[in-house]
Amino acid sequence: MGYALLAGAIAAEVVGTTAMKYSEGFTRLWPSLVTVVGYLVAFALLAQTLKSLSVGTAYAIWSGAGTAVIAAIGTMFLGEGLTLAKAAGIGLIIVGVVVLNLGGAH
Repeated sequence: MGYALLAGAIAAEVVGTTAMKYSEGFTRLWPSLVTVVGYLVAFALLAQTLKSLSVGTAYAIWSGAGTAVIAAIGTMFLGEGLTLAKAAGIGLIIVGVVVLNLGGAH
């Protein structure tokens, strides 16, 4: 159950961060509200996750996966460039999450 809650926290954070891009510095109401709600849901789900997963593992996966997904969204949908360094960074984040899970994360 902890990983399902963590996946929900990651999804909510990704939605909130993506909406922040469209809020234009919190000057547009609806994207700003989606940002706030997305982060509230993300933190609430992350807090629930910590009942069953260690804080270091949960936070590393939450922040790393969220960062990788946001970087991919920026590249694929928001016109941001994909450099070799950026692709390598995303790859290293993914490898790090996998290593955490293989290393007995719980």
